[in-house]
Amino acid sequence: MSIFQEKVKSLRTHHEELLNKKNHPQEWGNGIYVRYTNPVLTAEHTPLEWRYDFDEKDNPFLMQRIMVNATLNAGAIKWQDKYVLVVRVEGADRKSFFAVAESPNGIDNFRFWDYPVTMPDDIVPATNIYDMRLTQHEDGWIYGIFCAERHDDNAPAGDLSAATATAAIARTKDLKNWQRLPDLKTRSQQRNVVLHPEFVDGKYALYTRPQDGFIDTGSGGGIGWTLINDITNAEVCDETIIEERLYHTIKEVKNGEGPHPIKTPKGWLHLAHGVRNCAAGLRYVLYMYMTALDDPTRVIARPGGYFMAPEGEERVGDVSNVLFANGWIADPDGKVFIYYASSDTRLHVATSTIEQLVDYCMNTPEDGLTTSKSVETLKTLIDKNMKTLKTL
Repeated sequence: MSIFQEKVKSLRTHHEELLNKKNHPQEWGNGIYVRYTNPVLTAEHTPLEWRYDFDEKDNPFLMQRIMVNATLNAGAIKWQDKYVLVVRVEGADRKSFFAVAESPNGIDNFRFWDYPVTMPDDIVPATNIYDMRLTQHEDGWIYGIFCAERHDDNAPAGDLSAATATAAIARTKDLKNWQRLPDLKTRSQQRNVVLHPEFVDGKYALYTRPQDGFIDTGSGGGIGWTLINDITNAEVCDETIIEERLYHTIKEVKNGEGPHPIKTPKGWLHLAHGVRNCAAGLRYVLYMYMTALDDPTRVIARPGGYFMAPEGEERVGDVSNVLFANGWIADPDGKVFIYYASSDTRLHVATSTIEQLVDYCMNTPEDGLTTSKSVETLKTLIDKNMKTLKTL
């Protein structure tokens, strides 16, 4: 065996050890969900064939020819009894693409399919695409809605950072062959659009996030709702804000729907992200709310504060102090797998149950929006516990 072949063998052994690494629940938590110790996907989990040229003549030093920077922000679906993620993979060249990874148990042993997704272009090709929300719709298609980013040609000459964000729409039956539909037509920029899994009044329903610019929401008031007559030529005509931004909260700067909501006997469970500004920059956290079964626009529970925030090593990465989730899976037995990315770098999993998440939403106090109300809420719990302890 040549030195080159020995290097290849060692590289494959090391990679297999990573892919086969068992994931373990963290010992202590908050009773709402269980975090797992290891990320489920990192740049190092991507196939070696994507990164190395294994022809010794062309690559005698066994260098990475194509480097991967991050694996993040994945849509999620239960598919053929596997836990399947459509992952945003970002190369060292800053271009993101979609790739499918699957696991037998949802918490470890994720492996990418051999090839990344070949996503057809819209009429106007995008420079970058990312952050797909997957929805198994009752019409029989699996839809992926994602952000299509293009340079803003109306920007001043020489401004190479100005961009536009559009909601791109594609659909598939097998997660391999994708049909690209026209981008969502809308008066504002959109980069957080999610398809509701059921028809509403015979129409497709979208959760939106109108914003004035690529980064700034501006006059955009929060998470919106719109009904679409034809998904193959989708256009936002009327848009209603159902989950607003609020001053001095976790969603002061902006908020956006994560994955599509989960239907429960008590209502629709929603997972969203909220953003506030601080001395270290924008801080992204996850939060939850619930809407009524008979009217998905009517909020029936709004637990105060964040549901999940970056902890420990999750706070460090390409864009630090960020958690983002656009994929979760609810099993028939009620177990929920929440896939979240930390600091735009790696992908994690936390697990909970429908029962726990509904309890959390329905019984966690709302944000009183002032210090005095927060203190009164805290005192109410303390008083209750004092009385309870006396009876024990």
